[in-house]
Amino acid sequence: MKAAVWYGARDVRIAEVGVPAPLRGEVLVEVAYCGICGSDLHEYADGPHAIPVAEPHPASGATAPLVLGHEFCGTVAALGPSVTGLAIGDRVAVEPNYRCGACPRCRAGEYNICRHFGFAGLMGNGGMAEYAAIPAYMAHRLPETVSLEQAALFEPASVALHALRRAGTTPETVAVVGLGAVGLLTVLLAGERGVRRILAVDVSPGRLELAAGLGATDLIDAGREDAGERIHELTGGEGVDAAFEVVGSEIALRTCLAATRRGGRIVLVGLAQEVSLDAFALVNNEQSIVASVGYRDTYPELIRLVAEQHLDLTPVVTSTIVLDDLVSHGFEALLGGPGNQVKILVDPTAHRTGAAVPHPPADRTERQR
Repeated sequence: MKAAVWYGARDVRIAEVGVPAPLRGEVLVEVAYCGICGSDLHEYADGPHAIPVAEPHPASGATAPLVLGHEFCGTVAALGPSVTGLAIGDRVAVEPNYRCGACPRCRAGEYNICRHFGFAGLMGNGGMAEYAAIPAYMAHRLPETVSLEQAALFEPASVALHALRRAGTTPETVAVVGLGAVGLLTVLLAGERGVRRILAVDVSPGRLELAAGLGATDLIDAGREDAGERIHELTGGEGVDAAFEVVGSEIALRTCLAATRRGGRIVLVGLAQEVSLDAFALVNNEQSIVASVGYRDTYPELIRLVAEQHLDLTPVVTSTIVLDDLVSHGFEALLGGPGNQVKILVDPTAHRTGAAVPHPPADRTERQR
């Protein structure tokens, strides 16, 4: 089968590799779509960041080179020994978090901050391939009313949903700073959760226009005006109840702090390095800063929203490409800066080579977790 294999920065190869056989507790998924995430982009541009190189990841046992891609979905093609509750032919969305199930955080239900936290496609082999073998607990069966294209967006939508939950009680007003796919989905889901006023901030007119279509009530072009000051003007000098930093930069964090009211909350979603802030002002304004990493228990809610409430996640998809074009029309297109591309989906089964699906023997052992 074809797969996108990460060997190093600027070295992702579309290679012919063997179809993996699912081991004990695993399923083999025939991948329908896999989205390109900002994390994938960082690994391609100047990684490794999360990809294990020297030591195997404790959850997956994997080291580079490995297959990229954690935003994926598809159809169950084979079952490993001891798998129950799934059948060949089931359409599934993949929740790619590794979890040990035994550490204190897992026992508390907070598996997104498991001691051995990681993602298939970053810390182990993922879905930028025709087939992917994953732990069965990652697979969520889809009702017929949920398309695979929608399911391909559950991973970034989960990041947005978890961030909204981290904001606490549903706020009346929010600012979303940064309108990549996760920022745009935060706008969409904020409206779905009853937020009355949603102020969207970006430097791209095209992304601001997309945000308007997804429910943003106010658009602020941060390339043309001071976003924090503008938000205070629009809210009568009060500021918003909660602001979401979805860029990963000190400038965006400062915008969120300036835009948030006294007693409000800033949710960090973007991945920044070291930042500085005015702690004196933070204390005097009694603002809270909370972090949001990954997600937990989000897929059932998203499946319900799409199946029953007809929530449409697909407006954030700006193109679908074949696996052979991943580097040229995927990574390089996104590295070109803010433009027409937001979420690019990869269809790894186009021009399939016809690889056979393996049937695992009953005595295969479980991968290290």
